[in-house]
Amino acid sequence: MKIEDQVQLLMQGTEYGDEELKQAMTNELRQRLLTADKEGRPLRVYCGYDPTSTDLHLGHTITMRKMRQFQDLGHEITFLIGSYTALVGDPSDKNKARPILTEEQVAENAKTYAEQAYRVLDKEKTKVRYNGEWLSELSLVDLIRLGQNFTVQQFLARDNFSKRLEKGEAIYLHETFYALMQGYDAVALETDVQVGGTDQLFNIIVAGRKLQEALGQKPLVGIITAILPGTDGVQRMSKSTGNIVPINTGADDMYGKLMSIPDAAMGIYMRLASRWSPQEIDVFEKELASGKMHPRDAKMKMSFEITSIFYGEADAASGQEAFVKTFQQKEVPDEMPEYKLRDGQTVLDVILDAKMASSKSEGRRLIDQKGVRLDGVVLDRGDILFPNSGVLQVGKRKFLRVV
Repeated sequence: MKIEDQVQLLMQGTEYGDEELKQAMTNELRQRLLTADKEGRPLRVYCGYDPTSTDLHLGHTITMRKMRQFQDLGHEITFLIGSYTALVGDPSDKNKARPILTEEQVAENAKTYAEQAYRVLDKEKTKVRYNGEWLSELSLVDLIRLGQNFTVQQFLARDNFSKRLEKGEAIYLHETFYALMQGYDAVALETDVQVGGTDQLFNIIVAGRKLQEALGQKPLVGIITAILPGTDGVQRMSKSTGNIVPINTGADDMYGKLMSIPDAAMGIYMRLASRWSPQEIDVFEKELASGKMHPRDAKMKMSFEITSIFYGEADAASGQEAFVKTFQQKEVPDEMPEYKLRDGQTVLDVILDAKMASSKSEGRRLIDQKGVRLDGVVLDRGDILFPNSGVLQVGKRKFLRVV
């Protein structure tokens, strides 16, 4: 692939919040690729993942998808598990301090991270490292010297810190250590490129580049990916809001959840979560805009593409067949009771109020057994707000039209 085509592919789906910064990173990436090509060596690329929970969802894999693009172009990929940064907790996307995890909790959470990542990355070509290897060796004097490269004002200017400061909410000193630790990861790995979401902009562009330069290295190129919205198409994908697409859920469920996203979110899902090139997506969107392709058909192609990344084409085809059989061939009855949704009702509230389960324990059991679906998408939590209107199915035969 020509260098310009590589640059276009690798910058697809990036977001910096500043056009000049994006152009600067684009130019630096182009120069790094040209230099690496001339020297006959791969670029060193990494992204870090803090094991703060056990399961990954589709939103976590966006940076992995970007690393896979680098991998397919022949570059060296490191999947970094933040065994030490997870002990501090990243404040980047939070409006309050994260709870502190124990080393035992971090170790337990980290067990399956790499295996889940291999659904996207090539296992044979991926290096797995733990940042405890070098961060555990830093002394207090080392930390002080790293801190000399930054001002307190730089940290307080960060959006989440400044908002907390305005509200009179606590900003704990240990939260400022996180950027130093992540910046030092880049130094330890002597990285050329670091990939991360927009919530990592400060940690990568400011901390990582500044520490590398201060310690005699060439500052990295930051590839900052946009954040994938959840199945509601609005809020970022998060377990706390229940709008996630888990990657260990099965092809049928993944395909169904992807079919539930709003039409308006298809563009960002294609750019961030598919393997399609910028040129392929451009053709796709033009056919959609002209009416040559129906939005339903477009979403089916997108859902098939993303599901096949994680489960292969055979299972993706099975997921598509199950969806078509249930919703396009009318296995859902035409007539069913109607229920008026009220503000503040959870999934379990609706199930009980509509008498689709005889008790809370039965309702929870049906949810745990993946027996509750909304428009074909499994609802795996009963305590979240009911997502939206649609056809609620409980068990095999109970249907309710929620309006």
